[in-house]
Amino acid sequence: MKQYLNVVTAYTIMIILIILVGIFQSWSVALSILNYCLISAVMTMGANMQWGYAGLINFGIMGYTALGGLAVVLVSVAPVPQAWKVGGVNMMVCMAIIIGIVFSVRYTLKKIQKSKKRNYIIAGIIIIGFILLRLISGPAIESIEAVEPAKTGFLGGLGMPVLFSWIVGAFFAGGLAYIIGKIALGLRADYLAIATLLIAEIIVSIIKHEDWLARGVKNVIGLKRPVPYEIDLQAAPWFINLVEKFNSGKLKLINSVSERQDVLNQLVIDASSVYVKLCMAGLFLTVVVTLLIITQKALYSPWGRKMRAIRDNEEAASAMGKNVVKEHLLIFILGSAVVGIAGAMMVTNDGLFTPGSYRPMRYTFVIWVMVIVGGTGNNFGAILGGFVVWFLWVEAGPMALFLINFFTGHLPETNALKIHLIESASYFRFLMIGIGLLVIMRYRPQGILPEKIVKN
Repeated sequence: MKQYLNVVTAYTIMIILIILVGIFQSWSVALSILNYCLISAVMTMGANMQWGYAGLINFGIMGYTALGGLAVVLVSVAPVPQAWKVGGVNMMVCMAIIIGIVFSVRYTLKKIQKSKKRNYIIAGIIIIGFILLRLISGPAIESIEAVEPAKTGFLGGLGMPVLFSWIVGAFFAGGLAYIIGKIALGLRADYLAIATLLIAEIIVSIIKHEDWLARGVKNVIGLKRPVPYEIDLQAAPWFINLVEKFNSGKLKLINSVSERQDVLNQLVIDASSVYVKLCMAGLFLTVVVTLLIITQKALYSPWGRKMRAIRDNEEAASAMGKNVVKEHLLIFILGSAVVGIAGAMMVTNDGLFTPGSYRPMRYTFVIWVMVIVGGTGNNFGAILGGFVVWFLWVEAGPMALFLINFFTGHLPETNALKIHLIESASYFRFLMIGIGLLVIMRYRPQGILPEKIVKN
């Protein structure tokens, strides 16, 4: 019972903090923080499944996040007919060649015993396949990227509903995790961490430089939304009437008709942003709650107990007849798929895909800090960690600026120290997150909400 009391208390504090942001800053800012907290919560659940359930260190989180974002582009963006006309067929042929190479190598590995002959055959398949890919894809890529490069310059997508891309993002990330898991999961923990980080860098680099796929660093903007657009709401009579009715008391105090209309127009603009973010928050909250229910049931099921047994002692679990390699691969795929969903959610929320913003060396460790702060092995803790760290990440600057103004209020505006502190306020987020992490590790070394072991 005490554990649930801690969960309720922690989440109540977070809700109060977000409400305070809405009161003292704006509800639009508060809802933006809430939406990114929910997206971060999905990421931390994926990372927690791998580390908290099975003890797998995956530093490739940003790679799977980027794949989730890529899924939004490939699914929701309308196809570019001219690009498909000049190079689409050739790229499909290249895809078929890649699949053929993979299956040919697998067939060779299964049918031919380990020998120099098998190595030569595999090397020949890869070299010939690579040459064919270069000959076919080279001219096609140049033709595709030459089609209105300022606006398109890529093949586009399937023009399907954007929510479908969240599922596709999970399959993209899970499929890549299967390939990586087959190769890297046999490595020792520290080598696995290095390998996954480097693979994430490779994935992001490919997405950034292959313009024909998703415009590369030129970015894709104006992506579809599963919720209304602000401009449409601002012109909708029902929404204007709703805002007018909600603010009737305030509007009655204004005597001038023109001034009242100006105030109403501004209220409609502000309310449209809040309404859209509320709709997005509802979708994100649905995903978080659904994943939480599934992961909680899995964690306390026989499968979850088996995963924790493998995590705590692989040798003992293996001696009991458990297939450690198979279970590691499964949890690696599932956790990566959840991160892929988060990546698709993030791009949907932003409405644009910017490959240059995916920096594995930086943001991967922010996600890990979230998991550690919240409590590894505890789904509620992982979600809370996403909320706490992201809240600090966004609000550290305003909080630091408030404290600086409070403690330097007696100094003149031209004071060099005061000017320097105010100009450096945005960098206080690193200091505050660092101090917060040190305090939590000192007094709550297992996280704010540590793992709860249920004994049956």
